[in-house]
Amino acid sequence: MPGTVLTIGKFDGVHAGHAQLLREVIELARGRGLAPAVLTFDRHPACVVAPDRAPRPLMTVDERCEKIRKLGVERIFVLPFTQDIARLTPEQFVVRYIRDEMDARVLLVGHDFRFGHKQAGTPEVLKELGICYGFEVRFIEPVRRRGLLVSTSEIRTRVEAGNVSKAARLLEHPYGLSGPVVTGQGIGRKQTVPTLNLEPSDEVLPRDGVYITRTFDLASTRSWNSITNIGVRPTFDGASRTIETFLLDPVDTAPARIRVEFAARVRDERKFDDAAALKQQILRDVGRAQAYFRRLARWAPASLP
Repeated sequence: MPGTVLTIGKFDGVHAGHAQLLREVIELARGRGLAPAVLTFDRHPACVVAPDRAPRPLMTVDERCEKIRKLGVERIFVLPFTQDIARLTPEQFVVRYIRDEMDARVLLVGHDFRFGHKQAGTPEVLKELGICYGFEVRFIEPVRRRGLLVSTSEIRTRVEAGNVSKAARLLEHPYGLSGPVVTGQGIGRKQTVPTLNLEPSDEVLPRDGVYITRTFDLASTRSWNSITNIGVRPTFDGASRTIETFLLDPVDTAPARIRVEFAARVRDERKFDDAAALKQQILRDVGRAQAYFRRLARWAPASLP
């Protein structure tokens, strides 16, 4: 097996900056006859070293790996992050994982990359270790979009604020949530419109409100234009947060697992006088979603599956 051109990171969201880094890894690997490779972690290191400050992820580890593979990376090593890993010195980490496990000949990382116990592995330390253990170290500059620095924390802030369209520009793909469809209370089917209820996950949820979305059946190639409400259903005095998606086209058999991708925010969630008033508002929301997808089809037909 050939050695690797390696990069290391959490790659949460696999955003525009990550994609640029991975493209450089792939290009360099091809030019040198090496394998493009990624070393990532099963969870954010803060989940172990400072769990009270650990951020919610933008993606599951499986979603991250799938996105990275689609970009063309051949080898992905998911390292379970534990207290033992957190205690490794920079040199121990280099020897065990960069040299022995991944056989790195070149290492590409961001300009602010830190690693090892208490983040003692600075760029200067990494360069010295590269010389000592026989691999080249390269650093890449951050990526900006419309003057804004692309980062996972910035994207998380945008998603939590409900600005999913700006988040998508930084990600270079729509923000989405995946999971099983669960049985709701049946209120929508009886009083407003039938919906698919996505079980909330540990991932970052967009701010409560109504969104134009695309919904995908994870067990097939089926997909639908849709509109999604995140919130507590105040019209019905709800207490728990739900993610309810109304498909704009009829479906004979409801999917068991779905992915909902967020295109644009429509409005805040609010309480209506009764179910009839809520239904009328939902139909107006549906009209806005239909107009959105007509414009999208007119100007960018290739973007619709």
